Amino acid sequence: MKIGFVGLGNMGAPMAANLVAAGHEVVGFDTVAPCPDGVASAASAAEAASGADVVLTMLPNGAILRAVAAEVLPTMAQGAVLLDCSTVDVESARAVAAEAESAGCLAVDAPVSGGIGGAAAGTLTFMAGGSDEAFAKVAPLFEIMGQKAVHCGPSGNGQAAKICNNMILGVTMIGTCEAFALADKLGLDRQKMFDVVSTSSGYSWTMNAYCPAQGVGPESPADNDYKPGFAAALMLKDLRLSQQAAQAVDADTPMGQAATELYATFVEEEGAGDKDFSAMLPRFVSRRRG
Repeated sequence: MKIGFVGLGNMGAPMAANLVAAGHEVVGFDTVAPCPDGVASAASAAEAASGADVVLTMLPNGAILRAVAAEVLPTMAQGAVLLDCSTVDVESARAVAAEAESAGCLAVDAPVSGGIGGAAAGTLTFMAGGSDEAFAKVAPLFEIMGQKAVHCGPSGNGQAAKICNNMILGVTMIGTCEAFALADKLGLDRQKMFDVVSTSSGYSWTMNAYCPAQGVGPESPADNDYKPGFAAALMLKDLRLSQQAAQAVDADTPMGQAATELYATFVEEEGAGDKDFSAMLPRFVSRRRG
């Protein structure tokens, strides 16, 4: 395929490189980042999209996605697919899909899970929303860039799945960090805590695969001074998207709201946005009740 790629940052660049390595022709554009080796450089997003079978975007937020869509859709061929892999609000994803349909194009919203490491290794998980026809057209690209793609339903449902998943992740990480901090103050060894919880009813991904305690469980950012695999600022972004979505559909998410408020304090008042989201553990260890 000929692929236009808009957004070549930490996630987009390795994804584009994997597409090139698989034999696709990729033309890229980013306002700041350079194109990776093998990706032809365009002077604008519209130029990158011109004549492409698929235009793939990896962008910071819904407002930028809407602006880029407005720029690229007029240059895209009839039947081409706008494949957005950003994490944005559901409303923006659905609005862009409607604009694509009006322009005679197809749209898929397919946010990812797996982080920078997964983007480089081609092991991302894609949560996709869009028509069956649109999903089928981009499915071969998912196989190159990732290890799994789930078609979650119509447009916007990919973003819905990502938002719900990351609300669980944020809430669970806070609970895991709180439990380790409590164990410390009760005199319970962290390794013993892990040995019990990781094989018991407290089992979770945040405990077993991404443990926030240094030297416990598989290697994680806790073993590298909490340098981010997934930054706290990005977790805050996703939690805020969850609460925006909850408000829009009148869903009661008190744990999601509490997690959002805690990460807002952590990032915006305590200056930890560039730390991994699991760095909540030393925060709780250093604090007293109330």
